[in-house]
This record gives sequence, C-alpha cells and structure tokens, in this order.
Amino acid sequence: MSIKIYYRVTEFNSVMALTNETIKERLKAKFTDQVSNFEEPYGLLTFEVPKDLNLKVMQFLFDDEELRFKFLTDLCAVHYPGQEGREIAVVYHLHNLTDNIRLRFKVFTPIAQPDVFTATQLYSTANWMERETFDFYGVNFVGHPNLKRILNVDEMTYFPLRKEYPLEDQTRIDKDDAMFGRGPGGVVSPIDVKVGPSVAGQAGPLNTADHGGPTSQDTRAGQGGDEVKPQ
Repeated sequence: MSIKIYYRVTEFNSVMALTNETIKERLKAKFTDQVSNFEEPYGLLTFEVPKDLNLKVMQFLFDDEELRFKFLTDLCAVHYPGQEGREIAVVYHLHNLTDNIRLRFKVFTPIAQPDVFTATQLYSTANWMERETFDFYGVNFVGHPNLKRILNVDEMTYFPLRKEYPLEDQTRIDKDDAMFGRGPGGVVSPIDVKVGPSVAGQAGPLNTADHGGPTSQDTRAGQGGDEVKPQ
C-alpha cells in the first residue's frame, strides 16, 4: 500500500512540475533560436515562431508526452501597419487540458503575400477559425479544405479588420459635434431644444413662455398668488 501511495504522489508531483520555464526549455531544445521573443504577460507564456514552422511547432506541442497541448482554443490575426514585411500576425492559443496550462504563439507574414499553412489537419477547431481570419484579415491558409468567407458577404472585395480605412465615414453629418451639443475643444454648449410639457418633468425646468404656454407667474395666480396684470 505504501509503495502504491508513494508512486501516486510522485506521479502527481511530476505533473505539477510542468511550468512555463519547462515548456520554454523543451521548445528551445527542439527548435533552438528559431523560437524567440519569449514573454509571460499575466503568466501566459508567449513566443514567436517563423511562419514556415507553425505546423512543426504545433505538432511538437501536440505529440510530446509531457507537453500535451492537444486543444486549439483560439486562432486570430492582428494587423500591424507599421511593421514592413511582417504586417500580419497570426496568433494561436493552445491549451493543455490535462495540466490546465495555456500558451500563445505568433507567426508573422507580409501583407503582400499573407500565406500561412493551415492547422486543420492537426486541430479540427482551426477550420472555421481560419475562415474567419481569412474573412476579416485576408490570411491565405494554404491547404485549408474550404477557405471562403464565413461572416461577410462573398461579394466583399476587402478585409474589414485591416487598419487600412478611416475609423468613421468622415462625411457623416450625424457625427458632427454640434449634433451632440459639443462645441470647439470639447466644451459643452447649450442647444435650443424644443420640448413639450409632457417631458418637462424629465428634462428639468421648462420655460413655457417661449412656447405660448402659461408662465410661472400665471401658475402662481391660479394657486392663489398675486393677480397677473395684463401686459
């Protein structure tokens, strides 16, 4: 019995020993300096891989008996317009479900030829994720079984999440600051808004004299106040 308990404790401790540092060491031992830019934002191991090695790195993380990253949580892209020759990043989020450890790695590709090998043969979840990434960023996932738009219309001739367009249509008059009571420099200026008596309680004090209604003086007279003399 004691031998069996000792074995199970030892096995448990070996599982818990899988850390970001261990994963990093295994990757560097396998791929040397081809994996780079290791970071740990909020404890999440993050690194960069040449785009031609994306499948080899994922296959290694998937097959290794200690690492066991067998679930693709997410796959997306980011557009960096200022990084010439590596404007598009494809980001992979992998999860070791056994040890509950996650990691993230990125590959970069030029926007002029955004070709990246598909991960669909290794992770079934990559299918629709890659279609969405193609739909919004134009990444060409080489080898994908059905790479076509998934959310936008087929007739669309551009990729809407690339940073190639103004944030708003500059001709829209409904976005004019004057429409929201904002003057130059962000100073709020008064707006002549005509409101009826029915919303007076919601809009604050209402001067109905401008609208041909009774004045506050008329109201006081009706409640027993001073008589209102004709003008």
